[in-house]
Amino acid sequence: MTAETRPEATLSPEEIEEKVRAFQRSIGTLKEEIGRVIVGQSEVVEGVILALLAKGHVLLEGVPGLGKTRLVRTLAEALELDFARVQFTPDLMPSDITGTRTAVQDARGQTVLDFQRGPLFTNVVLADEVNRATPRTQSAMLEAMAERSVTISGTTHELPDPFFVLATQNPLEMDGTYPLPEAQLDRFLFKLHVESPTPEELHTILDRTTGREEPRVQSALSRDELLSLRALVRDVPTPRHVQEVVVQLIEATHPDREAAPEATRRYVRFGASPRGAQAILGAAKVRAITRGRFSVATEDVRAVLKPALRHRLIRGFEGEAEGVTTDVILDAILDHVGEGAR
Repeated sequence: MTAETRPEATLSPEEIEEKVRAFQRSIGTLKEEIGRVIVGQSEVVEGVILALLAKGHVLLEGVPGLGKTRLVRTLAEALELDFARVQFTPDLMPSDITGTRTAVQDARGQTVLDFQRGPLFTNVVLADEVNRATPRTQSAMLEAMAERSVTISGTTHELPDPFFVLATQNPLEMDGTYPLPEAQLDRFLFKLHVESPTPEELHTILDRTTGREEPRVQSALSRDELLSLRALVRDVPTPRHVQEVVVQLIEATHPDREAAPEATRRYVRFGASPRGAQAILGAAKVRAITRGRFSVATEDVRAVLKPALRHRLIRGFEGEAEGVTTDVILDAILDHVGEGAR
């Protein structure tokens, strides 16, 4: 049995160290290629990469014109993955994204039903303004995100591997939108805020996009290399005390638990589910290995807490009325849990 096929637990410390270094080099190259096109947004870029390697999906929230579509397309190009953009509108039907069975003629001239695949049958899907779709269409998207498959006329069709959804929504414009149900929000590993560029970044954006030639991204990783990195992430161990911190943080999001701080009791109606704990730990494993460590530390948990949970806390009336964001509540939870989460 070779080092390539042995479980990570049987590898020597030297072999693990080399795999970690190779992982770091690969992610560094990927970030460099994305940086050729995307200016700034380092936290968003890292969050997208962490979610991709943790086999999760991402909800990008920001006003139009901040480069969300460009980021998703650039990521797909750098990874040599197939890409599809779906503009969500109120009249979009489930079959418009999943596909449908249509009548066609076969080689013998007979009419048969053939499955025509929709845009979800790709590796990277940009669900643009996903909250503009009706609940029925959002349900179809939910199955695809959760099961990595779609069901048409009783037949289940597997989606490609990897399958990665990046959905966008505009936080300002709510007319004609359908708020995403909690079940679908919970399927996103991360919710990332896309902020406006600084003046210096805006100068760089103008230099790159209004000149004669725009920068082009080169391939950084192949599909097989990406899948190999994903497999390595699963083997990163989590010390028991770090996992205990994750459990304490999740407990502190529930207002009816003894571990809940005052901010949770006052502003939160429902806390995070076990899937939130899985999101924290999965993303923390990726972050640990990108920092050169083959073990999760509490600093990794702290770093991924907000993107992993900000969309999983449901605020109560007082929280919404006073405009208390979930990020503020999560800061209070970190303070309450104490030094173990720091």
